[in-house]
Amino acid sequence: MTTVRRTRRIGFIGFPQFNALDLTGPLDVFSAAAELEREQVGPRRRAIYETVVLGLDGSPCRTESALTVLPDLALADAPPLDTVIVPGGCGVREPATLQALAQWLRHRGPRLRRIASVCTGAYALAEAGLLDGCRVTTHWRHAGALAARYPQLTIDADAIFLRSGRIYTSAGISAGIDLALALVAEDHGPALALSVARELVVHVKRDGGQRQYSAPLAFQTQAGDRLGDLAAWVLRHLGEDLSVERLAQRCSLSRRQLSRRFREAFGVAPAQYVERLRVDEARQRLAESRASIDRIAAVLGFRSTDVFRRAFERQVGIAPAQYRARFGAGESSGEF
Repeated sequence: MTTVRRTRRIGFIGFPQFNALDLTGPLDVFSAAAELEREQVGPRRRAIYETVVLGLDGSPCRTESALTVLPDLALADAPPLDTVIVPGGCGVREPATLQALAQWLRHRGPRLRRIASVCTGAYALAEAGLLDGCRVTTHWRHAGALAARYPQLTIDADAIFLRSGRIYTSAGISAGIDLALALVAEDHGPALALSVARELVVHVKRDGGQRQYSAPLAFQTQAGDRLGDLAAWVLRHLGEDLSVERLAQRCSLSRRQLSRRFREAFGVAPAQYVERLRVDEARQRLAESRASIDRIAAVLGFRSTDVFRRAFERQVGIAPAQYRARFGAGESSGEF
């Protein structure tokens, strides 16, 4: 008996002054998932996803970055949908747009399996009453304003994305990609989500919250040019000798000068910062590769596996093996 293949139609809502990546990032995830899955099972099979971009009235939408998007259909002409994703952007808070989105979501919501927002798209879901009593997230910069306008919500300004039943909210901009990958994993398993992440050259899962993105970025933002260049160099040479002497030589500073500048900028010694970067890279490799813990420790420059385990537990709070069991995306891994 042949199983009927189901195509899930994912709707994206565009409106004047939305954030382009809030829409195009998740859209590319679902499009890539459909294409990769069809390559595996053959082109004659029905695609697992179909995407459609909806506009308030079907007219072109100019994004915040001046990109013009032509919707496939107006909201009033939307076909049956499995999932709807509402992007953010300054336009969502325009009264007329907000009311139009909320009215449509209230009308169509009961017929949707999932409803999701990216960044300030949460305003539309909140206005429609879909987030009442829920724990939700949005871009950290807008969390306070969202909480003030909708006090019935519980705002977690640090989360990358959150689920409350069939409602999903995500943080700013690129977090929409994280959310879309999680939805693909929910529908078709973590293996396909991992394949999509590799295709798009992004992390399949990011551990932690908005506050910690990212140690290298924070370093380069706060540091002067000389130390900022050093951060980029360290990331490319994690497996090499990264002693204070080597780093100081790289910056043409004395060991004492380098240590002082590190502490002034970040409150940590160079060795602590290097350890943080190595552990951060180890987390990614534990989640996305099948390399042994011994091998990961060696290639990232730890003196021994025991030193690696102690550093990992100090930074993350659990052992590397426990982390892999919880966050790994291998064939036998569990929930995304």
